[in-house]
Amino acid sequence: MACGATNSMKIAFLAADSPIATAARSELIGLHGSAEPEDADYIVALGGDGFLLQALHIARRCGKPVYGMNRGTVGFLMNAYNPHDIESRLAAARSVELHPLHMTALTDSGETVEAIAFNEVSLFRETRQAARVRIIVDGIERLDSLTCDGVILSTPAGSTAYNLSAHGPIVPIGAGVLALTPISPFRPRRWRGALLPQTAQVTLDILESDKRPVSAVADAHEVRDVKTVKIAEDLEECATLLFDPEHDLRERILKEQFLV
Repeated sequence: MACGATNSMKIAFLAADSPIATAARSELIGLHGSAEPEDADYIVALGGDGFLLQALHIARRCGKPVYGMNRGTVGFLMNAYNPHDIESRLAAARSVELHPLHMTALTDSGETVEAIAFNEVSLFRETRQAARVRIIVDGIERLDSLTCDGVILSTPAGSTAYNLSAHGPIVPIGAGVLALTPISPFRPRRWRGALLPQTAQVTLDILESDKRPVSAVADAHEVRDVKTVKIAEDLEECATLLFDPEHDLRERILKEQFLV
């Protein structure tokens, strides 16, 4: 424990692999000490939004809340960086519970791969050939063939990320819906996606997968050459994300809908 640190709160400081993030971690450990994630009361993630997602996966396994401080680029999910008054900021922070998506992917080789995603599950074409995807929701075929570069199923927390870049809708926290958004749809050209209840069971079948190979990505976990991908929100699993009162995630997402 470093000089000046207190024993009232155990904090694990995790940093992205970048000079600015690792320097911030060294500074914070010097001021406050550090615990291992499984022994900590809080996890503080230093980096950008991508690293925060990694920290959420660690936190989910050990059941600890995550407070992010921006040492990356955009930092939509992060709080402002300040190495001082960490304990008081953590004590005053507002919490948001995030339920991840659970992905089960069957590959062309017959392998089954499972992964979770707090932002989104995305399907991408692997070659110059467009993907062809059949979309089934709760056992009912909704699109027999979507020709596209890919498709995204996003949580509310992830709706302002890649989903928004693909012209998908912003979904407020607590709305109880998921955003299903195509990436560069060619046929049907006018289909712009759908909002689904958070209880929806989504199946994406890859048509002509040998000719038009597709990969599936759950946050940072990629599975190549998938044949069928099943996705559902896991309401039994959750991770807790913390925000300064002036940077509340619910408010940020609402504000995004009024940006011009």
